[in-house]
Amino acid sequence: MIFRQLFEPVSSTYTYLLGCPQTGRAVLIDPVIVCMDRDLSELSRLGLTLAYTVDTHIHADHITAALELKRTVGSKIAAPAYDRLPCADVGIEEGTPFVLGSLQLQPLHTPGHTDGHFSYGLADRIFTGDALLIEGCGRTDFQNGDAEALYSSVHEKLFSLPDETLVYPAHDYNNRHVSSIAQEKQRNPRLGQGRTLGQFKKIMANLNLPYPTFIDFAVPGNKQCGVCPDHLPENLEKYCAHVSESRQG
Repeated sequence: MIFRQLFEPVSSTYTYLLGCPQTGRAVLIDPVIVCMDRDLSELSRLGLTLAYTVDTHIHADHITAALELKRTVGSKIAAPAYDRLPCADVGIEEGTPFVLGSLQLQPLHTPGHTDGHFSYGLADRIFTGDALLIEGCGRTDFQNGDAEALYSSVHEKLFSLPDETLVYPAHDYNNRHVSSIAQEKQRNPRLGQGRTLGQFKKIMANLNLPYPTFIDFAVPGNKQCGVCPDHLPENLEKYCAHVSESRQG
């Protein structure tokens, strides 16, 4: 397997490039629209053709590059079937592997951050989106979030994986790149360390986080597989700079 972890600093998002060396085809997990050129350059450098984009959920902090990549290079859009996105070419469901050459993603429905959130297992690793972050987790106070559902997703599905499973999250805000199931069981202050459901719900109810900066633009845009609004406030233009500057835009 060819593997790259790529970082977008505005929303602190990790995009994962997975390539099949036998077929030369690749998948991007959680691509970000402002990093399209970077991702395409990396694919070209590695001699890979982008076959699919796969999102873990409908993001609230950035615009997915799924639609623009489809328009540019003809890749197909895969997304959780739960969300019933009319723009998706493939609906992903738990229990049905997503196969591309030698790559075989095992989808796990891990709701709680959003109701349609999915994680994707691949060999010795799991791409956890916002369900499980390094020593943290995604918030549960919007997009049909549910702290009890997230606790169940992590404890019943993610923490049931082998301890040595590598954890690759969708975000990190402290320059960390990878964790493991064992580490999160031991060190995660919200979901590990023997935290009970009641303790977790109390933690999540008292985070007092501000309203997400970009959510009112990102969610409707991502329900269309990555459409930037026509007019953004000047302070938010950085989230869609690629489209406003691109010759294809």
